[in-house]
Amino acid sequence: MADVDKGDAAQAVKGLGEVQARFPVRGPAPVHLWNPPFCGDIGLKIDRNGAWFYQGSVIARPALVKLFASILRKDTDRYVLVTPVEMVSVEVEDAPFIAGEMWLEQGESGPVLALRTNVDDEVRVGADHPLRFEAGPADGLKPYVLVRGGLWALASRPIALALVELGETRDGMFGIESGGAFFPICREGDL
Repeated sequence: MADVDKGDAAQAVKGLGEVQARFPVRGPAPVHLWNPPFCGDIGLKIDRNGAWFYQGSVIARPALVKLFASILRKDTDRYVLVTPVEMVSVEVEDAPFIAGEMWLEQGESGPVLALRTNVDDEVRVGADHPLRFEAGPADGLKPYVLVRGGLWALASRPIALALVELGETRDGMFGIESGGAFFPICREGDL
């Protein structure tokens, strides 16, 4: 795929779309099981707003973005798109996904925050899908949720504000409970 010209790439994308239309949505591929040769950098990028680009041009087809997201993997030192036969690098500015929807559910052990990403992954925040919080230089609080396999989603600004509103203080820490776990945001004195 590294030596494909733009005309061939467009034809391949069209072919992927046709194949995808014939098969039901199944979720992420088992990329953790695949170890194909690395084919290099073909100009794929995910910007800090979750938009995907190929050689500087935005990938505007949501179905194609979802397909690529389903074969995205985080290795130790880089993000890659992986198929059984090849692997290419992806530049990621912040997090590969954006959490844009949130709702509250009642679980067996109390409240559960549920989030949906820009590529329609749904996660329930808890031990398997933890929240983490980072301070941004000008952005303020930046919450992230683990989607799968080292791939995180940055919560949108409205969700960040909603998370703070749902926060509570426990043992001197301000944070959020979900799925039976408590996720600290900051010390109570730093509010």
